[in-house]
Amino acid sequence: MPSATAHSHPFASAVPSIGGARGTNARAGWMHRRVGLSQLSLWPWLGVSGDADHEKRFNPFGIHRGGGGDPLEPAPDGPSELVHYHEPVLCKEVLHYLQPGPATFALDATLGGGGHSELMLQKGAQVVALDQDPVAIAYATSRLRAHAGRFCALRGNFRRFPELLSEIGVESFDVILADIGVSSWQLNDASKGFSFMHDGPLDLRMNPDGPETAADLIRTLDAEDLERIFIDYGEEPHARRIARAIVKERATKPILTTLELARVVETVSPRKSHRHPATLVFQALRIRVNDELGALEDFLKAAPLWLKPGGRLGIISFHSLEDRIVKRAFQHYATEFIDRPEWPQPKRNPDHLLRLLTRKPVEPTAEEIQANPRSRSARLRVAERLSLP
Repeated sequence: MPSATAHSHPFASAVPSIGGARGTNARAGWMHRRVGLSQLSLWPWLGVSGDADHEKRFNPFGIHRGGGGDPLEPAPDGPSELVHYHEPVLCKEVLHYLQPGPATFALDATLGGGGHSELMLQKGAQVVALDQDPVAIAYATSRLRAHAGRFCALRGNFRRFPELLSEIGVESFDVILADIGVSSWQLNDASKGFSFMHDGPLDLRMNPDGPETAADLIRTLDAEDLERIFIDYGEEPHARRIARAIVKERATKPILTTLELARVVETVSPRKSHRHPATLVFQALRIRVNDELGALEDFLKAAPLWLKPGGRLGIISFHSLEDRIVKRAFQHYATEFIDRPEWPQPKRNPDHLLRLLTRKPVEPTAEEIQANPRSRSARLRVAERLSLP
């Protein structure tokens, strides 16, 4: 089984992936430290021994200054502390429904800019967080270093959280939260290719080590497969027309950048509203490249089993495809008896693990939408783990 890598300090120019390091930065003055699993046992809340010294207890990863005592410097490939990474959504609602506190052990399954982790840390919770983007880990660990004694970030996709957390001896949580939206930093970073508002490579990978980019799909898939992606993951009404236009265009020259693809889409799907005609195409490609719906389904299969009795699971989604999966999973876990036409009588649901706390998804207030327009499509669903029989 691969080893997880924990990061408690942001100034690493290369954050190693789960399963091995990607390399190091040798420039003097920059700190790059990988942490073995055994060091996690130094956290006081993961069972530190009574004779551990103060430095180990409150600086569990041995953070030190680089370059023989020189001040730490930020790496050039991540956002500085002063750059706004992302505005967390539904903050009041998350605190209201999840109720983190000093006795809470929480998993932030999608760290991003660390906004939701910070909310829980400010309430006294102890937080383990996951993210597959090394830039997100770098930013969030810098932002949250005041809480270093109660916070740790691991690099990995949230679909793999059982594997990653079992490696460090974690067994259950009081709170599990997943915000499965795209961060503002990712949308605004042209090099990521998430947005056609800026020209950049047609990438769309949340994990920069991912095997396949959107450009790969655009270059290799036939019109029928592209059409299926646009329908299944974007619910794009002009999917066939757009797919055929892409295949025709690439026969003349490759489509490599975000603006090149957006222009192709515009030629066959003119703008008819405030929404750009390429919006759903980019959404579909992003979901396919990152297998976002498959990752969400894997996460939902495991998350309820990792809650303590009375523990709470919250999922924030941003479009109907995601919310539909969450709704269906929550309803299944909250159903005590299941029935089928061929059965003589209903049977007890072996997966009856949750009680719904939100019958309908919680939406942002008008005030939040005005302050943060990108929150307008956010939907929060929350459920509570039932007591063990």
